[in-house]
Formats: sequence, C-alpha cells, structure tokens
Amino acid sequence: MRQFIAFAALLAATTLADAARKLNVVVILADDLGYADVGFNGCKDIPTPNIDSLAKHGVRCANGYVSHSFCSPTRAGLMTGRYQQRFGHENNPAYLPEDTKVGLPLSQATIADVLKSAGYVTGAIGKWHLGAAPCFHPNERGFMEYFGFLGGGHIYLPGMKGGPEYTVPLLRNKEPLELKDYVTDVLSAEAAAFVTRHKAEPFYLYVAYNAVHTPLQAPEKYLSRFAGITDERRRIYAAMTSAMDDGIGRVLAALRDNGIERDTMVWFFSDNGGPVETVAPTRNDPLRGNKGTLYEGGIRVPFVVQWRAGLPEGTVCEQPVISLDVLPTAAALAGAKLPASLKLDGVNITPHLKGEVKTPPHERLFWRMGGGASWAVREGRHKLVKPGKDATPQLFDLNNDIGEAKDLAGEKPGMVARLQAAFDAWNAELIPPIFEGPKPAAKKAKRAAKKK
Repeated sequence: MRQFIAFAALLAATTLADAARKLNVVVILADDLGYADVGFNGCKDIPTPNIDSLAKHGVRCANGYVSHSFCSPTRAGLMTGRYQQRFGHENNPAYLPEDTKVGLPLSQATIADVLKSAGYVTGAIGKWHLGAAPCFHPNERGFMEYFGFLGGGHIYLPGMKGGPEYTVPLLRNKEPLELKDYVTDVLSAEAAAFVTRHKAEPFYLYVAYNAVHTPLQAPEKYLSRFAGITDERRRIYAAMTSAMDDGIGRVLAALRDNGIERDTMVWFFSDNGGPVETVAPTRNDPLRGNKGTLYEGGIRVPFVVQWRAGLPEGTVCEQPVISLDVLPTAAALAGAKLPASLKLDGVNITPHLKGEVKTPPHERLFWRMGGGASWAVREGRHKLVKPGKDATPQLFDLNNDIGEAKDLAGEKPGMVARLQAAFDAWNAELIPPIFEGPKPAAKKAKRAAKKK
C-alpha cells in the first residue's frame, strides 16, 4: 500500500510538472529517405535504432503523407500548414541569391512566426531550400537562430566536388563558415547544442538533414559498419542513413540529459519518397513509384510522432495524416493564437494520435504537380491518381492494394467521377506556379545572356 501511495504521489507530481511546462516541438526532416529504409518499416540491412525508438516510444503514422513528391514544395507546405499550390510554390527554386521572387512567398506566415509569437525560441538547422535571396533567409522567416545552407543540397565532406549550390559556405545565421567535418555530424551537433542551450525555455527546433539526398558520400567510420553490403552505392547510402540515425540519437539524448524529453513532441518524416534506383539506391517497398511521382512511393513516407508525456507509446495511427498538420498541432499544444487570416489546410491531429478519435482528420487529401499535369486525391481507402499529362486517372483501394497494382477505375466509374469532381473543385482554388524549377530557369538565363 505504501508503495502504491508513493507511486500515486510521484505520478501526480509528474503530471503537474508536465502540465506546468510549455511543450517543446522538434521536427526532424530526412531528405529522399526510402519508405522501406527504416527498421520500423521493415528494413533489414540498415539498422536505425534511434529512429525506431521514436516509433517504440511514440505513434507510427501508417498513412503518413507529405504534400508533394519532391523537396522544396513539401517544405513550403510544412512551414505554412497550407497546400503550397495555394500560393504558387510548386517547383524547386533555382539557387538565385539575387532573385527576390524565387522562394517561399513573403506573404505566407511560417510555423516559426506562429510559435515565436507565443514566446518560443525558434531555430532551424540544415537544408533550407525555400529561397536564397536575403529576404527568404530563415532569420527573416521567424527563426531566431539558423545554422545550415540555403540551397537544395550540399557536399558532405570538406573538399568534395559539387556544383556551386552544393559548395557554398555553411551559415551561422548570416555569417559564412567553412565545412570542417562530415556535414551530417555537424548538423547533429548543432541540433543537440541548441537543445542544451535552450533547455529552460520553450523552443521550436527544425532539423532538416540533407541526408540521404545525393551526392552519395560518407566517411570510413560509417562505411566500415556495412562491410557486408556488396553493392557499393547501397553501402554508401547505408552509411549515410546510419550517420543520420546516430545524429537523431544525439538530439534525443540531449532531450533526455537535459530533463525535457517528456515535455517535447518530436516529429520525424521524410520530405518525399526515395528516388529511382539510377539516382540513389533507396527502397520504397511495398509501395509503387518514387520521388517525383504521385503514387504512394512518392508521397507516403516514414512518419512518427513521439511525445512521452502525452501520446500512447508504441501505437499506430491508421488515419491518413499529412505534414501540413504539424503547424496547427504544434500551435494548439503551444497555446499559440492563430490569426483569423491564416487559412490552414492542416488540422490539429493530437486527438487522432492519442487514439481518442477514430474518424479521419481530413475528408480528403490532395496533391498536384506541374500545374495540374499530374494530380491525386485520397478519400478514405480510395485514391484517384492521374500520373501524367496525357494519362487516364487510375483508382486504387489502398486498404487492399497498398502497392497500387489493380486499377479499379473501370469497375467504379461513379467514384472516379466524384473524386475527379472533388479534385477539380480544389484545383480551382489554386494558382499557377509562381516560379520555374532550376532547369527551366537555367535555360531561360542562358537565352537571356545570349541576347545581351
């Protein structure tokens, strides 16, 4: 009886302490990580114990999506809680430090803006990819602290070759720094230091690894772990994944060591699915497709949320959720007031993560690429996808056919028509892309240079 009373008193004290603290929020974003390249999704050749610990102590979102199938648009949606097509951010921005029109539109508030207004310290570490001009810098978009690089990627090791965008100096806020170590390790150390530095105040930390995006580069200390993998490219990819997992472990250890693990919600997911084999040796099994497509392999990603004081551990959320939900969920738990003008597409999914609500948080989820050349809509178990400009829409039952192998469009024309109409109505609310991707932009620049 004494033990029970003591335990009850301890539990009550812990609960009161948890309630008295504001929740910290950490979002960890991988880059081009394959759906099947983490242990909790069945990976056998690349151990990911730290990523897996998030699923063990948190909620695995079995139907976790991002709002686009490649880099920058997904990040724009995550930052704003809105479908990025609403404000024209549908392509990757070219690396143009002088162009104030190529980046996340300044009209859009970010999650950092929202949480900063609620008294949070806000920090971003790693890949930005939301515009290289000074007006788009993270310090101008609500982040009080920044360490990383502004473009779409970076070399991993000092002295390695890469294009101009990949070899620019790192930045601490706006001051350039030389890369002196493996970039994944550098970003992880910065993230852990941020946690320690701000352990006594509520914070929002965004950790955007460029791992495991190409170029495939890793030091021997990680490569040596995978001597048994004979495919050299897969071996390097495994080493890169392992380095990122180690780094995530450092961040989680910092939360534990500083006594704030229970008071921190940690999100982990990838910005899109793994790319095709010719680009990188990722695996999206059992999903169809890859980065750059709107089949599941392009948009359904490893997705977990841990909050040890607030979410049931080791559980699975089956309802479809999306990266747009991060902002409204974090804002609600932080007690942040959202301006009436901030029209979000994401929703607070805390009740769904807790298992308190069994109905889907979204009636439908939508995707659009190329200004409408390809698109998809998911409603419940069914998904209608138009994979290309001249393609016929295909209908799949994802509950019975996660690999999207059997097209049901011919059997269910009424559902096809209804989902097509739903997409058309949503699409009518959007605007065309406001800037071109890097390749069209480069071609246009060359043509302009020739005319001079």
